[in-house]
Amino acid sequence: MKREERRQAIMDQLVAARAVDLDDLALRFAVSRMTIHRDLDDLEQAGLLRKVRGGATIEAGTQFESDFRIRELQDGEAKARMARAALDLVEPGMTVMVNDGSMAALLGARLTDRAPLTVITNNAAVIDRLKDAPRVTLIALGGIYSAKFNGFFGMVTEDALAGLRADLAFISTPAVAGLQAFHMDDDAVRAKRAMMQAAEKSVLLVNHARFGRSALHMLADLTEFDAIITDAPPAPEDRAAIDRAGIALTIAPEPKEPLT
Repeated sequence: MKREERRQAIMDQLVAARAVDLDDLALRFAVSRMTIHRDLDDLEQAGLLRKVRGGATIEAGTQFESDFRIRELQDGEAKARMARAALDLVEPGMTVMVNDGSMAALLGARLTDRAPLTVITNNAAVIDRLKDAPRVTLIALGGIYSAKFNGFFGMVTEDALAGLRADLAFISTPAVAGLQAFHMDDDAVRAKRAMMQAAEKSVLLVNHARFGRSALHMLADLTEFDAIITDAPPAPEDRAAIDRAGIALTIAPEPKEPLT
């Protein structure tokens, strides 16, 4: 097997299992541990994984989030249910902001179901999917493009948001610890905060597995959001803390018919 094929196979296994073991990989591909070390080093340098003792993972860490291309392939059913619950908050005629992220990308693509709308976004996937959508006025935020997050960030993005206003902002986060949301990237935090400040209401979208995790930068207190949507109940201790604080948490319901 060629090097690039082996590395693609490693990433395929990570998408399926979220973590890989160095020794198992060396045995599977009949190469040395050092060869696998080099593979993992190069994939980590590309931002596709993070090395851990004895292997690698694509699970988020305090300073790591997997590449958009990886996250786009994960948790499709959960994202679809959260998107459906989020759409219930959108009414025709609204102006809606959508931030970066694979969850937000799926939601953004479905906003055509609520047209006519004005959609403001720094999410390149949403821009691509809505650029030809009928009855959608698309405001694409410029800035510095990040391949890792498949979005636009920086002063250009933030300055544009300062001059705009919206009815709703959909904000996603990779980590919730206690009663606070976190993110590992400061540029992403600033863009998300700018959207929250420019919107009448803000909605947090977070996978239930992201509760009980932290990241380098605090994004916001959960009380700053008008609604929080997740796909399944978080761990009992996390749910108890949210309930004690009187914060409403919406668990996206199972569909009555298969999601499309």
